[in-house]
Amino acid sequence: MSMKKILITGGSGFIGTNLIKQLGVDAGVNVSSLDIAPPKRGDDMPVWQQVDLRDGAALDMAVRAFQPDAVIHLAARTDLDGRKISDYSSNTDGTSRLLEALDSADFKGPAIFTSSMYVCRPGYRPSSDTDYQPHTVYGESKVLGEELVRAANPSYPWIITRPTSIWGPWFGVPYIDFFKIVLSGRYLHIAKDHTQKTYGYVGNTVAQILKIIEHADALKGRTLYLGDWPATVITEWSDEIAAFVPYRVPRAPRVAFNALAFVGDALQGVGVRFPMTSFRLQNMTTDNVHDLSPLQSLMGSLPFTRAQGNELTVQWIRDHAQQSRNLE
Repeated sequence: MSMKKILITGGSGFIGTNLIKQLGVDAGVNVSSLDIAPPKRGDDMPVWQQVDLRDGAALDMAVRAFQPDAVIHLAARTDLDGRKISDYSSNTDGTSRLLEALDSADFKGPAIFTSSMYVCRPGYRPSSDTDYQPHTVYGESKVLGEELVRAANPSYPWIITRPTSIWGPWFGVPYIDFFKIVLSGRYLHIAKDHTQKTYGYVGNTVAQILKIIEHADALKGRTLYLGDWPATVITEWSDEIAAFVPYRVPRAPRVAFNALAFVGDALQGVGVRFPMTSFRLQNMTTDNVHDLSPLQSLMGSLPFTRAQGNELTVQWIRDHAQQSRNLE
């Protein structure tokens, strides 16, 4: 890395944890992680500073003290449980405060501002970077975050990234649930389903972020989706994961999944979580393939195959399950 001082917001999150771990092997890189939550890994404690990005004064002080060469803005509320935009103030006010803090510190860049593929509903192909079709309040908050960056149009090199469905060690709901259900032998294929989606192994995502930072001058003002190519056929992927058990994933008719979704909707109405709802089933069965050609041109090839990502992820899940049992 040519950048010597990298500031990461949301470094205690899933992608941030993997990013800091990778930067730890790059000699000479000084990392500062700003996050309201403590790190997932004990090794990251020395670089963590507890800062709520909505606290402008605290954020301004942290940025000025560190004087970063590059900023990777990952901090966000990412669940879909919020009911109004104010529930996602970390995504809106946090981005606004960060833009202000960087200006105040006379930051020269580059900076990556992380958005989400959910600025558009699954299956929708946007005609431009500002063609939005969010289907959740979370997605709406990410649209507002993007609009804040575009309106500010900083003088330093800035890029907006939209992670797709990213998975791997240190991930959480919902993608860890997919792995756990398959590994438990409780997963079912939807008969005759061949849904394709853009997914991304987190090791590749980290490599993509660092490559974008490296070429930020040429990419200024661009919006790039983060993910792996080619697109993933979900039935093929679940079969690969099931092979670690091993078992053959059975198939069930679509009507059975419709029934499960009906039950899930009813339980959700009384505040009970259930792994299947109509919303989840619709997402599961909608092709959602994004244009990664700009990233392909930039990267050339990916550092990890899906098979390698599967193996590393399954091993991480098993290691952490063992650690939990040891603590009981």
